[in-house]
Amino acid sequence: DDAAVLASRPGQDLVITKDAMVAGVHFLATDPYDLVARKLMRANLSDLAAKAAQPFGYFLMTAWPQGFADSDRETFAHGLAEDGASFDLSLLGGDTVSTPGPLTLSMTLLGWVPSGQMVRRAGARPGDHVHVSGTIGDGFLGLKAAQGEINDPWLADRYRLPQPRLALTPILREHATAAADVSDGLIADAGHIALASQVAMVLDLDALPLSASARTWLDTQADPNPACLALASGGDDYEVVCTSGTDHLPGMTRIGQVEVGEGVRVRMGGQWISPGIGGWQHG
Repeated sequence: DDAAVLASRPGQDLVITKDAMVAGVHFLATDPYDLVARKLMRANLSDLAAKAAQPFGYFLMTAWPQGFADSDRETFAHGLAEDGASFDLSLLGGDTVSTPGPLTLSMTLLGWVPSGQMVRRAGARPGDHVHVSGTIGDGFLGLKAAQGEINDPWLADRYRLPQPRLALTPILREHATAAADVSDGLIADAGHIALASQVAMVLDLDALPLSASARTWLDTQADPNPACLALASGGDDYEVVCTSGTDHLPGMTRIGQVEVGEGVRVRMGGQWISPGIGGWQHG
């Protein structure tokens, strides 16, 4: 039919997200195509995780440049199938085209959430606590590892194959007042919440959760302030930053608080520092 029909579910809201990726911008042109497919899916899953939605299906658009062999497309399809099975997702439709430019991919992911329970960016309140899942900065360093600037295969894997935090769904539904996924950079994505909620997000970089690899890298830097700021601004972490009235959330680290005001304020070592642009800027 070249279309999909989605039956409504009583008591549920349909949540829709879309992420696109371009070779040389969002992944390396030399990355294995099965991992490219899985990263595309997981980036979209991260968006649904931050909305506390349960994913169920997706639409896919691929724009293939000339010169790609059938085996390349098959490798890409195998990656989709692997993660589709892992996350119980169905391919609902889409389109395949050719392009003179780089490999370009777009996925639209659908999920369900109980009516009125999607966690929005708007909703943070002065007095709330700011929390983040997982560890921050691995995506920034993982790109360096994938490019050969850092010898750390674990970091390269973190860049190529993020882990969407779908397990946080029940916690976010019960406790979060606002949330966003950390793809542009922790500071930038906290700023999205601040703007939507019309509040100030105050972040303490001394509390930033770091992996062992990120801490090792940080210890080699001459000045920890700009280095830590780079970790908090680098993006590609695909974690969840949220606000909540409670100061402890399972699986998350408290990194600040919400105050009256606007924008993002950052401190480290007891000193206020400029957050800079805070992350990826969409042109």
